[in-house]
Amino acid sequence: MAVTTTQLWNLTKEFIHDSGLVRQHIDSYNEFVERGLQAIVDEVGDLPIEIGDYPLKIKLGKIEIGAPRVIEVDGTERSIYPAEARIRNLTYAAPLHMEMIPVIGEREGQPEMVYIGDLPVMLKSRICLLSKLSPDDLIGVGEDPLDPGGYFIVNGSERVIVALEDLAANRILVDIEHTGVNPAYKAKIFSTTVGFRARIEVTLKSDAGVYVTMPGIPSDIPFMILMRALGFEEDARVAELVSLDPSIQNELEGSFEKSLEATNQRDALLYLGNRLAPGQVDEYRLRKAESVLDRNFLPHMGRVPGDRREKGLFLAEIATRIIEVKLGRKTPDDKDHYANKRLKLAGSLLAELFRISFRNLTRDLKYQLERITIRRHIEFSIANAIRPGIITERVQHAIATGNWVRGRIGVTQLLDRTNFVSTLSHLRRLQSPLSRSQPNLEARDLHPTHYGRLCPDETPEGSNCGLVKNLALSSSISVGIDPKEIVDKLHRMGVTPVEESDKRLRATGGKVVVDGIIAGYSKDPVALADELREYRRQGKMSSEMNIAYHPPEVEDGRRELYINCDSGRVRRPLIVVDSGRPRLTEEHLASVDDGRLSWQDLIRNGVVEMLDADEEENALVAMYEHELRRDHTHLEIAPYLMLGIAASLIPFPEHNQSPRNAYESAMAKQALGVFSTNFFTRVDSRSHLLHYPQTPIVQTKPMEVFNYLERPSGQNVVVAILSFQGYNMEDAIIINKSSVDRGLFRSTFYRIYEAESRQYLGGLRDKFEIPEAGIRGYRGDRYYRMLEEDGMISPEAETMGNTVLVGRTSPPRFL
Repeated sequence: MAVTTTQLWNLTKEFIHDSGLVRQHIDSYNEFVERGLQAIVDEVGDLPIEIGDYPLKIKLGKIEIGAPRVIEVDGTERSIYPAEARIRNLTYAAPLHMEMIPVIGEREGQPEMVYIGDLPVMLKSRICLLSKLSPDDLIGVGEDPLDPGGYFIVNGSERVIVALEDLAANRILVDIEHTGVNPAYKAKIFSTTVGFRARIEVTLKSDAGVYVTMPGIPSDIPFMILMRALGFEEDARVAELVSLDPSIQNELEGSFEKSLEATNQRDALLYLGNRLAPGQVDEYRLRKAESVLDRNFLPHMGRVPGDRREKGLFLAEIATRIIEVKLGRKTPDDKDHYANKRLKLAGSLLAELFRISFRNLTRDLKYQLERITIRRHIEFSIANAIRPGIITERVQHAIATGNWVRGRIGVTQLLDRTNFVSTLSHLRRLQSPLSRSQPNLEARDLHPTHYGRLCPDETPEGSNCGLVKNLALSSSISVGIDPKEIVDKLHRMGVTPVEESDKRLRATGGKVVVDGIIAGYSKDPVALADELREYRRQGKMSSEMNIAYHPPEVEDGRRELYINCDSGRVRRPLIVVDSGRPRLTEEHLASVDDGRLSWQDLIRNGVVEMLDADEEENALVAMYEHELRRDHTHLEIAPYLMLGIAASLIPFPEHNQSPRNAYESAMAKQALGVFSTNFFTRVDSRSHLLHYPQTPIVQTKPMEVFNYLERPSGQNVVVAILSFQGYNMEDAIIINKSSVDRGLFRSTFYRIYEAESRQYLGGLRDKFEIPEAGIRGYRGDRYYRMLEEDGMISPEAETMGNTVLVGRTSPPRFL
């Protein structure tokens, strides 16, 4: 395959056109609106109301979101576009309605569609009015046709949710802590489901006992007691579930000794109940223990009593991993490896926020219905009892301030509108939750798995260095699919469920794990991985799925197959290679050039595929076609895709000293230019505009794909570098006067000054006028000489400091 750089560039453009530069936020928000909202409502299910003697509950049904709208002062409702929301300091939001059905006894009442609040709308998302408009129509409603969207407008301000880098959910991560004399072996798992996250810790302490920490129970629980509470009462059965290896089973001896006070499931549940409700009757303690086990312990495995068996199997797997690390059969997990990281985007962060807000709404609805019906003895109305402001104010306040649930701050930021590059860079930024004041040296380092996923140059100087990062041009974030479909498919392909696996299969086969759910065992996990990859390349299985085979680290060690299909994985595109020959042919490239083949067609045909950091450990990637050998599995599309938006502006960056590229990546976002073509109709509190921006003489290829040439910043100047009269001035600049006279670097700085007229009781209100002498606060005639009859300064009038711009008078009693 003799491929030209132009053909590869066309392929790159097709990828970026399909993936979009801010598509990660938009896709995540769309997923939240289409599925996440309903999942949170379904989690609550029914709402029991305690009124007198007869049973009453509210059945929560379908949730629907309307189109963005505004309610005027007179109560009228109409649709609204973002430009109006910016000018009038409004929130660009859509109404939420939910079906509620009152159930009295066994009889269902009439369903009601009840308004429950407003949800801020992300620009260019599925429910945004702009997503359906052509470029000409966008200009007609006051928008820049090249504006990428991906942000919110709350109280007239543009706010962006910055992606949060976090440890992967539902994944066992084992580490060694050297806090005391003896090391402690600790496994963490962040069990997550529809906006709820539970941190589970399992520790092998120096006393040879395994202990479990979980939310809702204040102290450590011995491993064996928790296994019995989950229904595994026999010691021999638990030992077999952990491992068939006698050396691993011997490490459980201390745990068995510490569980003698609870030898059956009831005693184990009462043991937990004593920690939760000491001094209460047995039945209450049992109910409390069962509730915490079902709701707080490994919620991603399920939250009903029937899921306890699966939770027990997973807990045994965690114990196995810890003991294997202690015995040196496995190395501790690398927290900085990007296979163990996920990005929390707008959708998942809003799901956490909405879940808390919705819980508050249902609690308040329950209270209001009980109060109205019992105290006033009137027939209840759901619509009258519900208070939509609970969701509206909670969500809008969080986006407006950045103060999120669980004490996180700075989750949202004011969108950077210095220039077009700074806006795109801000929308592709991600931040780590680690403390800025701590060294965290390893977390700040560039990791090999960052290649092609995160930009190596674009990170700030100072305390944020390495903690605030930017996505590379080739990165794409997974949206996720339902893992249960994959598990069902695996069972049809011959994977044996854990309960049906015999000792021989467990000893010789490989464990198959799908998104933290143990699907079972396979006789040949390597062949299974190859088969799954081929199914994906043929379009028979979702391209969102990634398959990673983990070979044994020691002789006779365990083989494992991990299938990842969750959201938030940072993936990158690679060309598939068979026996040293790329599947991408000249015919494919010609079809891409002609528009006959799209990027998704190439994925469905198995020509290119998206790999996450976990699956890439199984790949051997060639940088260029001439380097290909028979053992290569993939080929890079283009090396320059490893850089981010700002670093892609640098010509020949490989010839620069590394820190210079980092400095330029920061300074490119400070250059003046045209940040948006609708600057005349915007009312930003401050903005700076270059009068004569120019496209650079020396250009890089990526400038074309993120429209830098249409929205340039900076100018081309002739620079002479020399000493001034023999003195070393280092970095002083002398600018040619004739160039300045012709408009070099000329710019305008816009600032907004606001004044509003307030209305008071009795019909009195503020007036805009030229203040008359004698009014309290009057300054003198010379201060008001620029004002016209309406109290406003005339357009294009020249002003200076202390000039009054607006004359406003208030009624005497309100001064």
